[in-house]
Amino acid sequence: MTASVKTAQPHDPAQSAILPTYARADVAFERGEGVWMVGSDGERYLDFGAGIAVNSLGHAHPHLVKALTDQAQKIWHTSNIFQMPLGEKLARRLTDATFADLVFFTNSGAEALECAIKMARKYHSANGQPERYRILTFEGAFHGRTLATIAAGGQAKYLEGFGPKVDGFDQIPFGDHEALDRAITPETGAILVEPIQGEGGIRTLPQICLRGMRQLCDAKGILLIFDEVQTGVGRTGKFFAHEWSGVTPDIMAVAKGIGGGFPMGACLATFEAAKGMTAGVHGTTFGGNPLAMAVGNAVLDVVLEEGFLQHVAQAGLLLRQRLAELKDRFPDVIEEIRGEGLMLGIKTRAAISPAEFAAALRAERLVAIPAGDNVMRLLPPLIITDEEILEGVRRIEAACVALSRKLKTAGN
Repeated sequence: MTASVKTAQPHDPAQSAILPTYARADVAFERGEGVWMVGSDGERYLDFGAGIAVNSLGHAHPHLVKALTDQAQKIWHTSNIFQMPLGEKLARRLTDATFADLVFFTNSGAEALECAIKMARKYHSANGQPERYRILTFEGAFHGRTLATIAAGGQAKYLEGFGPKVDGFDQIPFGDHEALDRAITPETGAILVEPIQGEGGIRTLPQICLRGMRQLCDAKGILLIFDEVQTGVGRTGKFFAHEWSGVTPDIMAVAKGIGGGFPMGACLATFEAAKGMTAGVHGTTFGGNPLAMAVGNAVLDVVLEEGFLQHVAQAGLLLRQRLAELKDRFPDVIEEIRGEGLMLGIKTRAAISPAEFAAALRAERLVAIPAGDNVMRLLPPLIITDEEILEGVRRIEAACVALSRKLKTAGN
């Protein structure tokens, strides 16, 4: 086999050298402060996307900036061959505040889910039942972009062209408890679920369903895994969304908001669920690095401060109430308001695509995130004020006016 030779060609300055896997909007942001971002053209945008629920404390939060810059002047990386004091501190804070006993730090949500999947399989193998490797997941779910996590999500648009689907995942209808019960086989080892589907269109799993899953798992010896990558770290007004139901999982994947914009994730678990994860069976190069741990601790300083989660719940209630008013005023544009806390969705009528709605919002200098099921996600930073919520609603209203006028013109 001969080595490939790059043919010398002049570069087209208009052609990006980045792999074209993103349909990017024609906007670039240079800086931000709080819930605001400033584009390269100097225009100020209200951020109701937070980098897809990542910038939990907004942009350039002084406590996060200080934590990162202070640590950057000390040490960035040592590897997990050595002790990680900041990681030990963050892990203890997470376990003290949740159901979990142990934490494994990762770089992303997909890696946290990979750890959760491996942990569930290893648990049953350690119990002498390696055949119990299959995991039940739900239609419309999104768990990441690795080969295993796209198989877990089961969506054809993410699976197409990547060869045989990774074995071990069985999808069932969203919220169908009877179908869930019927789908369990002697090979079933776990159930993996998002308490609220994000990419799937802000679809909330009823609390009774989560409680039913917990009872089913206990009765069948199955592990319950929650994907709280998008719903966690205060997003819904609780530290984690499953707390609304009073149910706890055996394993939980976390990312996005826990780093406040710095790439990090975590897999949390009970001692029992993690029993098979012994020295050498899993690892990471960058997970748990000092920079990430410093920022993660700084995020918890704010999110776990007394009154912060109550603020999120109240802000979410205000936003939802104002969106409900817009739904009543623009029934030709808005079909439904969904979600919890500051994880809300506007489902538009079929005549309006999420991309079209997103463009109308950008025209009003507001950023939001399209999702499945014709839904626009509103995921503002958790520090948002009432005044900023009302300003955001004013801009959403202006977008609805423009879209309603466009629909009427098209109808004529």
